[in-house]
Amino acid sequence: MSGQQSGGMIESQGLTKQLGGRTVVSDVSFRCEPGTVTGFLGPNGAGKTTTMRMLVGLSDPDSGDARILGGRYRDLPNPGRRVGILLDASAQHAGRRGREALAVSAQTMGVAEERADALLERVGLDAVAARRRIGKYSLGMRQRLGLAHALLGDPEVLILDEPANGLDPEGMRWMRILLRDFADRGGTVLLSSHLLAEVEAIADRMVIIGGGRIMAQGTRAELLNATGTSVHAQDAHGLRRALAAAGLTAYPADTGGLLVDAEPEAVAYAAMAEGVVLSRLAPSEAAGLERLFFELTTTPATHPDTISPEPKLTGAPA
Repeated sequence: MSGQQSGGMIESQGLTKQLGGRTVVSDVSFRCEPGTVTGFLGPNGAGKTTTMRMLVGLSDPDSGDARILGGRYRDLPNPGRRVGILLDASAQHAGRRGREALAVSAQTMGVAEERADALLERVGLDAVAARRRIGKYSLGMRQRLGLAHALLGDPEVLILDEPANGLDPEGMRWMRILLRDFADRGGTVLLSSHLLAEVEAIADRMVIIGGGRIMAQGTRAELLNATGTSVHAQDAHGLRRALAAAGLTAYPADTGGLLVDAEPEAVAYAAMAEGVVLSRLAPSEAAGLERLFFELTTTPATHPDTISPEPKLTGAPA
């Protein structure tokens, strides 16, 4: 990688943006260090893409400051040689062939055209795919070509918005290995996603955004102050009723079952009290992180699957 010894820092300070009279990003501050992958997490519409567009100068903030490599992205000479960007895999010239598009970018950046061939192989696009027009590509193939574009200039920094969209499980695994290797060699990666599991598998740090605001940030250990409990039962409705009756709050898990904000023993007693047989009960740090993400980015009003405790009756009857 060219120039990584200079320190590929990404810094966002108080970024705020209004669109259509509505504040879509509010006072967003975080930074990404060289040698790390930072996961930028939040549901669709949370403000991730708008923040990334401000980082790379595609949108001007109403207030705040965005710095990459110590200055504004637009002030970098030949920025593609320093910062690789993938914000929209579909925004590629549909009439060009894959190899042709990459070769044009190489000429623009002053990169040897042979690097295009090496990168096509690296991202898993064979000679047949390289000759195909981009308009005929699947979304997953466009993501791979977009990553090749981002890597073309041998940059110090990668800024990627939802790069796993359209990738199959093997493609997602390949992408994680590629990005982990990039960071381990001193690069800086900012990776956005609305999928916790995708980011959790690779990120050193996580920044969680909801409603345009930073809700939490830190390492996995820093974000978790308690583990959650993962629980499954064949009688899912009975389990929900048992947990609510015991005053335990639960959330649906992406992998099925429920995440409960309690220790396993409390969950087991709640199920036993209602005669619910459990098929799985385990403390899970992943469950705790998923619960935290769910709590920070949704509310009961917007997510009907949240199970809250039954209301307690207080006071003496009249």
